[in-house]
Amino acid sequence: MHVLLVGGGGREHAIAWKLAQSTMVDRISWAPGNGGCEGVADRVPIKAEDVNELVRFASEERVDLVFVGPEVPLADGLSDELAKRGMACFGPSMAAARIESSKVFSKKFCVRHGIPTAPFTVWDSAEAAIAYLKKYDGPFPLVAKADGLAAGKGVLICADREEALDAAVTVMVKKAFGCAGDLMLVESFLHGEEASLMVFCDGETIVPMPPARDFKRVGDGDSGPNTGGMGAYCPSARMTQDQVEEALEVIVRQAVAGMAADGHPYKGVLYAGLMLTDQGPQVLEFNCRFGDPETQVVLPLLDGDLCEIAMACVRGDLAGCAVGWKNDAAVTVVLCSEGYPGAYDKGKVISGLEPASGTDGVVIFHAGTTIRKEGTVTSGGRVLNVTALGRTVGEARNSAYAAAGRIHFDGCFSRKDIAGGV
Repeated sequence: MHVLLVGGGGREHAIAWKLAQSTMVDRISWAPGNGGCEGVADRVPIKAEDVNELVRFASEERVDLVFVGPEVPLADGLSDELAKRGMACFGPSMAAARIESSKVFSKKFCVRHGIPTAPFTVWDSAEAAIAYLKKYDGPFPLVAKADGLAAGKGVLICADREEALDAAVTVMVKKAFGCAGDLMLVESFLHGEEASLMVFCDGETIVPMPPARDFKRVGDGDSGPNTGGMGAYCPSARMTQDQVEEALEVIVRQAVAGMAADGHPYKGVLYAGLMLTDQGPQVLEFNCRFGDPETQVVLPLLDGDLCEIAMACVRGDLAGCAVGWKNDAAVTVVLCSEGYPGAYDKGKVISGLEPASGTDGVVIFHAGTTIRKEGTVTSGGRVLNVTALGRTVGEARNSAYAAAGRIHFDGCFSRKDIAGGV
């Protein structure tokens, strides 16, 4: 099979790495790819957001399966355009992808289908939101969210009224997240433990992946602003099997059934970002694709053929597909450019990749990298994902940090507490 992989981050490198192990796959094209392409896939210079060019390439190159990593091309209808041409795509339709592309849609969907989530209000003007927040007499913190896609950065935790008012200005006046801030959600803060639960789905049948835990804040101890993700571990030590089963029953299956009832059967990966509260699991957000960096810790534990699973989801016969998981743990540490999640420089030469990847049980997934004549250089805020496997989370953590310590580039930093205390 010829597979076209869409996306250019660490998540996509992990997907390419796993697809390359499939006996079904003899060619992988990766658009736009990154510095990790060598020996895994052919890099294709098409942006992930360029739906028309992706469709053209897939048609001309006789691609058998398009595997979509990021949310933007799904929200822009890539799956729909491929379906019109009879081409297989692993990823939901534009209508189904609204579960991520619009937080307002997602929250109203949860209410409509009885899926537990935090109470919320929706605002379409800064003036109205500010007036509400000035009079608000409920508990803090509050959570302010830009409605649309914001690369994982459109969520602001507001400790008090002043921060909430600042958030409204940031989202709706300054447009820090662009048109994603045309609408803003204000919702109650949920207390508990966070967990990421992803499932494969063929429109009806789901196959759960082991729960993961990611770390969104840029600094140790969950300090600083939200990022796209600073690291993750799997399986989550904070989510019991009973909690997994409860979340699958009251959240995931309800969401899949709700999508089907609404006329938009969900095919692909459905990601439920959860808060494990004293009242049971509740939805923080849904994503319409693999998480990043959760993918980097989940896929190394997959004991199965990712291409076969994807095709089963597309065909609607996931129930007959063998999916198993290794009885190991995995930890990912993200190495970032100085300044991230704000402005950062590019073009810093990276050293130490070979000795780091030579460590037993360690895989380096490239994210913001590219290849130049001087070698591998930085090209993004999140540069590399250092993933390690071990018999326990602690063992995997030690290996990941040991390998990360062998990699160097000017301004490199990471959190030092990923999976700490597990």
